[in-house]
Amino acid sequence: MDVRECATGLPEAWRSVVLAQVGTAAVKVLRMDGRELGEEVHGTAEVLFVADGVLELKLDGEELTIGSGELCRVPAGARHAVRAGSRGTLLIVEVPEEG
Repeated sequence: MDVRECATGLPEAWRSVVLAQVGTAAVKVLRMDGRELGEEVHGTAEVLFVADGVLELKLDGEELTIGSGELCRVPAGARHAVRAGSRGTLLIVEVPEEG
């Protein structure tokens, strides 16, 4: 499966689709387009992997740049937001929250 091709074919940036399930975890892909996104908080941890491009992230007040081939673990309950300039293909691995 070519995840970059999957992301390129998505009709909208920042709208993820599930590529696979591994146990209860979902492996999702999305296309980043440079826009800034507001702060989020999740009840479960997630892993963000940049397949290509760059993710500009603010995580619990710290500004991070995650480049192609790098990943970042976002702990459960951590405040995080996407900063302007994020572009490329992002894989997200998360266990969906119950509720």
